Amino acid sequence: MLMGFITIFPKQIRGQDQNLADSLVQVFRGRSYHDSAELRLIRDIAANHTQVDSIIYYSNILIRLSSNKSDYLWMHRGYLNQGHAYRKKGDLDKAIESYFKSAEAAENINYSLGIAGAFSALGTVYRVEKNYKTALEYYNNALLKFREAKDSINLAKSLMNTGELYRTIKTMDTALVYFEESSRIFKLLDFKIGSAYNLGNIGLVYAEQGQHLLAEENLNKATEILTQLGDFYPIAVYDTYMADIYKEKGNMPKALEYAYRSLEVSMKNGLKEQIRDASLKLSELYQQNEDFKNAYSYQSQYLAYRDSINNEETIRKMADLRTEYEVSQKQVEIDLLESQRLIQYIVSASMAVVILLLAFIAFVYYRNNKRRQLTNQLLQEQKEEIEAQRDQLEALNETREKFLSIVSHDLLGPVNSFKGFSTLIRFSLEDNNIEELKELNVQFDKSVNNLSTLLTNLLDWTVAQRGAIPYKPQKLDLQNIANELITLFENMAAAKEITLESSIDTTTYLWVDLNSTKTILRNLVSNALKFTSAGGTIQLSVNVLDDIAAIKVQDTGIGIPKEKLSELLHSNQYKRSWGTKGEKGLGLGLQLVKEFTELNKGILAIESDEGMGTTITVSLPLWQPQLEEVS
Repeated sequence: MLMGFITIFPKQIRGQDQNLADSLVQVFRGRSYHDSAELRLIRDIAANHTQVDSIIYYSNILIRLSSNKSDYLWMHRGYLNQGHAYRKKGDLDKAIESYFKSAEAAENINYSLGIAGAFSALGTVYRVEKNYKTALEYYNNALLKFREAKDSINLAKSLMNTGELYRTIKTMDTALVYFEESSRIFKLLDFKIGSAYNLGNIGLVYAEQGQHLLAEENLNKATEILTQLGDFYPIAVYDTYMADIYKEKGNMPKALEYAYRSLEVSMKNGLKEQIRDASLKLSELYQQNEDFKNAYSYQSQYLAYRDSINNEETIRKMADLRTEYEVSQKQVEIDLLESQRLIQYIVSASMAVVILLLAFIAFVYYRNNKRRQLTNQLLQEQKEEIEAQRDQLEALNETREKFLSIVSHDLLGPVNSFKGFSTLIRFSLEDNNIEELKELNVQFDKSVNNLSTLLTNLLDWTVAQRGAIPYKPQKLDLQNIANELITLFENMAAAKEITLESSIDTTTYLWVDLNSTKTILRNLVSNALKFTSAGGTIQLSVNVLDDIAAIKVQDTGIGIPKEKLSELLHSNQYKRSWGTKGEKGLGLGLQLVKEFTELNKGILAIESDEGMGTTITVSLPLWQPQLEEVS
């Protein structure tokens, strides 16, 4: 089931109304003076408008005018509406920046409700980024302030956003409790847009629980109200859920109808996240119908919008390159036509001369035949020499790139642990906990030393290689290597609240290459940490069988889908994936593990169930005295 984020932001009590916004725009255009009434008018336009680019435009005007007057109240409201618009567009970094500026402006005038509104909005963005712990902190702070101020409408909105967070993390019963409380307040206040969003969110809960009739009933009621109000952002998300519901019913035409409507609404309103999700849904539906042409087309559109959310500049450059390419192709066609005309003229004019020269050409050909054979032989030898040099350069370049990949990938895990330190330091500063800061300082120094040691080892290894990945087997103590791994990653594990432990408590000697073996185990532990949620466990163990040591890295993480596992192990196309706290991954680690395991004459085996964890076993040769004699 597609995951959607339907969020209602703190606004004026009447909600979004495009007709009202259009009327206010006409009034605004007729004004020629600047006062507090005009600031209120601009804010009302931004709050009621349903087009995100127009919201940003009028919010910017409000921010500029209020900044000139040092009017922090209207500055707060301008940044708040600006953040809402960026959130709808999918520009989450800009949304967070706007919300923090809104909170700062409210703090300057000690405006408690304004701070609460900004906190509630920040909670929503962090929820979308899957930083649920931070999101819940901001939501709870906002709820506390709204309850203290007895601000019913904003309390209801914040309750619903908190309920949406619990729905996102699959705590459905808790989500319904929050939705029911917010629903009572919305009905009491006759707040239509709030009731519509609440109906939609309850419908999403029913959809997640497989209660399709109740889900469809609530989503249709929500869509009807939102259409009247001109608020199309949630409708686009609801329609993708409706497409899922009808797909599970086996009614593919109706599923396609809802998916297309979601795409149309999203395209019309510039909602990139929903365009992305609707394209993915259409691709899935066409694939199930075995219409692979359309499935591929919408899959391509999904990938383009997915990437554009993070990197629009890249898409723009690609479009420019395509335009330049098409123009150059047209010019090539024109030049080709001109060349053909010229060739035809030359051929016609030269026919007579060719006939006269045939005898002379035959004589010259015979005379130069032996000379040409000698020249061809020299050229062939030069070609073979050039090809050999090219192959050597390609091998050197491939090895260099592989070493750079190894260095960068091995550094990702330890560097990511500093993110956890940053969060812990911030919490300690907020709590004024000096003792905890001292302890964090000791752990931070230890992590820096571990990272420095790792970097030195990696660089020494890289400098030592000469055109190929070195394989120099030697006798290694596995227990020492395991202890080094625990030391290297213990802070990263602590930051994510993961138990990292090793049961390798006896001496086990391996006959392997030192650096490539350490790279194998570092990658496995780093990946396990990346894809294991808080409270999880990662266990290192070993089983000795005959002349083989079966080393296991077992986690309780999110697991790997079977189709993705196959791609990771058999493809050179790296695909981006995300860890439990937004860590980026490209699939490079497992491919390095596979290659280096084979380099050390070992075997790689992976067992994983999605949502149940992953166990990766690397079987490597044990040290034998005769092996050392042979080497």
